[in-house]
Amino acid sequence: MTDIQRVLVAGIGNIFLGDDGFGVEVVNRINASALPPSVDVTDYGIRGVHLAYELLNGRYNSLIMVDAVPIEGPPGSLIVLEVDPTEDDPDTLGPVPVNGHGMHPQAVLNLLRDLGGGVERVLIVGCKPAVIDEGMGLSAPVAAALDDAVRLVADLARHEAETLATSAIRQNARQEIQRGVQEGSRLESQQGTRQEAQREARRRSPRGIEQEARQATRQETQQDTKQASVRRPVDVESADA
Repeated sequence: MTDIQRVLVAGIGNIFLGDDGFGVEVVNRINASALPPSVDVTDYGIRGVHLAYELLNGRYNSLIMVDAVPIEGPPGSLIVLEVDPTEDDPDTLGPVPVNGHGMHPQAVLNLLRDLGGGVERVLIVGCKPAVIDEGMGLSAPVAAALDDAVRLVADLARHEAETLATSAIRQNARQEIQRGVQEGSRLESQQGTRQEAQREARRRSPRGIEQEARQATRQETQQDTKQASVRRPVDVESADA
């Protein structure tokens, strides 16, 4: 049976750089107990390497990262982006900074790919920051978007979990059907082998040997009779002479 397919919601960002702490604040507000058991919600902060290694073991099929993202629109705007985990796409998530909070969605995916790992599906829930500067606390427009962001992330996590569960059920059903076909073929083969063995056992029994001997005798008698019937008749006159 297919292993349980899981979803990871990862809040990332630096709480000491103003609005960059958006992702961390969102995941800390999510009521994880209200989500399906196949969903894990974790605050990774600036621990990008830890997140990459967490994904490396293949435990998660779907990843939802929550972060401040430089998107179009006014500060506090929310967006959901689907990212190809196999490609480097700075146009979608912005360039990976050399310095900064030390945690960037694309940097995590790049590291995961370099380590030989991968994840099937990646979603980014992003918020347009107003202030990325030293200091704790979110700006007013980003703080105002928190409740909507929490609901959005929770809904996405539920949807991903349900989709994965449906996919797993279908895959398990296909596997069960395949196993059933293989088992049927095996039993059919065993049945044929068993019948052949039974015929051989009957043939080798005393009664079977006797029947074979009788059949052989009948065949010899039939053969002799046939040969006698086709033998050239004796010329009586020539014999008298």
